[in-house]
Amino acid sequence: MKQILLVDDKASIGKVLSMYLGKEYDFVYCEDPLKAIDWLQEGNEPDLIISDIRMPKMTGSEFLHFLKSNELFKHIPVMMLSSEESTTERIRLLEEGAVDYILKPFNPMELKVRLKKFI
Repeated sequence: MKQILLVDDKASIGKVLSMYLGKEYDFVYCEDPLKAIDWLQEGNEPDLIISDIRMPKMTGSEFLHFLKSNELFKHIPVMMLSSEESTTERIRLLEEGAVDYILKPFNPMELKVRLKKFI
């Protein structure tokens, strides 16, 4: 089963995704990027990472930069989630290596279709 790492400071997002996609994917949830980095550095390698952008401790943008500048993790596709419609931010994150940018609230079925492109 393919594994997805979800990094979001709102546990409700993890519950929604697990409910809609949990039969097809193994979900790992971290409430902040620092915990996700620890998990990754323990030798875990998900097939895809979904990361919120606005989080305390470390932003999703900083997390994306960490992943894409690290030889061990730069090949993992990263989808960004945001509640803000910002064309500038969307373009910047896609240029920095994100494979997709999804607005919250999102349709779980649309997310499912997008996931299949990258896994």
